[in-house]
Amino acid sequence: MEKGFDSSSNCITIKIKDFSMLHTFESAQPLTFYADYNKDKNTIKYASASGKLAMLVDLKEDGNTATMSAYGSDGEALYSELKTRFRLKDNMQKIYKSIDKDENISKAISRYRGMRLTINDPWETTLCFIISQFNNVKRIRLIVKNIVDRFGSALECSDGSVINTFPTSRQIMQATDAELRRLGTGFRSKYITSAAEFCTNNMDLYKLSPNNYEKLKSRLMEIDGVGEKVADCIALMGYGNLNAFPTDVWIKRTMEKLYFDGKKTRLFDIHEFAKDYWGKYAGYAQQYLFHDARTSKAKR
Repeated sequence: MEKGFDSSSNCITIKIKDFSMLHTFESAQPLTFYADYNKDKNTIKYASASGKLAMLVDLKEDGNTATMSAYGSDGEALYSELKTRFRLKDNMQKIYKSIDKDENISKAISRYRGMRLTINDPWETTLCFIISQFNNVKRIRLIVKNIVDRFGSALECSDGSVINTFPTSRQIMQATDAELRRLGTGFRSKYITSAAEFCTNNMDLYKLSPNNYEKLKSRLMEIDGVGEKVADCIALMGYGNLNAFPTDVWIKRTMEKLYFDGKKTRLFDIHEFAKDYWGKYAGYAQQYLFHDARTSKAKR
């Protein structure tokens, strides 16, 4: 990974191998639920979790190498945000070699090469995945964007456009049930306000250790509306713990079909298989299988 900063244009550039904005954005991760992605220009706009950076990111791809450009006066802050958010330090060649154990994963890697897991603000991730329950990606994006537009704070981007920050748990805690329902949350509104209050007054998400997977998952499940699957999503995409293997309906069916001879299988057994089979990169294997299954289903 190489970086450079042009002070005359306030532009930081990062050259990175194995990175696809398209596949990353389309793979249903927290950032993708509210960021503005332009497929034609291969650009993405969003406000950083700190609420201090309005990001306009442009990606040029040349074979296996991509050049990411972002604009702002603080080059180090931009670099830190992008490096963390898109896991740019991940050695994808090493990860691919580790998880590429069968034809199923090989095909998924080939189709979506360059797709990265993202690491997002823990509260962003928690709210996004509470909203995701019994929902589809198109509607999740609509609801999350509605919430960001209603409760976020406006920031001006480098091209003069205005984008909103992701609202904090304290901001969401002030919302009424009726307000949230008008934004499309439905039955999830009570879980959203409960989680916002709990994460504001009872649990500091930013002090939870990302390293102890079992303890982290257990603590996250103390939040109203956070079950095992959502806790795994938060552990994986909010804290970057690659031991997590979120198992929703898509993944359960996929795993049963591909690895358990089509037999109904307990979640515990699926998790144990993933841990033993893919080891410390199980989270990456999950994301490739999930995206491949969801995309293939949509095409059919």
